[in-house]
Amino acid sequence: MLVLVAPGQGAQKPGLLTPWLELPGSADRLAEWSAAIDLDLAHYGTEGDADQIRDTAVAQPLLVAASLLSAEALLDWRPGQESPGSLDAAGALAGHSVGELAAAALAGVLTPLDAMKVVRARGKAMAEAAAVTETGMAAVLGGDSEAVVAHLEKLGLTPANMNGAGQIVAAGTAEQIAALGQDKPEKARVMPLKVAGAFHTEHMAPAEPAMSEAVKDIEPGDPAVRYVSNLDGQVVDTGPEVVRRLVHQISAPVRWDLCMETFQELGVTTLIELCPGGTLTGIAKRALPGVRTLALKSPDDLEAARALIAEHASS
Repeated sequence: MLVLVAPGQGAQKPGLLTPWLELPGSADRLAEWSAAIDLDLAHYGTEGDADQIRDTAVAQPLLVAASLLSAEALLDWRPGQESPGSLDAAGALAGHSVGELAAAALAGVLTPLDAMKVVRARGKAMAEAAAVTETGMAAVLGGDSEAVVAHLEKLGLTPANMNGAGQIVAAGTAEQIAALGQDKPEKARVMPLKVAGAFHTEHMAPAEPAMSEAVKDIEPGDPAVRYVSNLDGQVVDTGPEVVRRLVHQISAPVRWDLCMETFQELGVTTLIELCPGGTLTGIAKRALPGVRTLALKSPDDLEAARALIAEHASS
């Protein structure tokens, strides 16, 4: 079974859109989305430096745009289609954090344009929430997961991303993150992350009303492909429930570990990560032994990815 996934915040890199804009139609699509959300995605995706695209209000729309452009190229998908026909080969879809919006668009729950409008509201609201208190995140690598979680809670930190494969992302105030650096869990390493806030914690609760406002007029479709939710790793069958979870997930931990457990239960054999790929395939290589992985980093990766899709379509 093939699983298609979309990466989350932190995966962005300067110039990530440059090679994709050389593909037919991509520049037009990006221009349409940029006009709709009042953000020059082409500029930030080709010329923005690391600090500029670290801004949550920029990073989140940029990531969803990158995933959707690469999906369009991979699946021969055009706006207006409920979901791409070649997606029939996929057994499940998921996105990590903000990547859930790209997955929702691919599943036919949201239109690509609606996904871009919602992610613009999401990024701005989360940036505003992050500005209230100086907060941050750090990856905790290794150690016993239960002991790591207990240690984080002792320091007042939230295990905001349970990513599996020995990786837990802690989130909290700048002081709490600094304390973690001085007081590490046993047998674990701590790596501060270049993000602008304590995402998926109570610090993001003030952003939920803006998300609710952003989705209130959307009429979601039901997923055309299994949609696996970050909230609990469960498959969600209805569009309204997907949207409800998208709103509330911004202040709830990401359970990517449970998503991968669901992939295993469904019989995953291959995982393709949309642009900017690399993070989720890296986790999958450690957590899903024997599963083939492919990360879309540039159009040069499309041929190999299409071959994997064709293989699953014919099986």
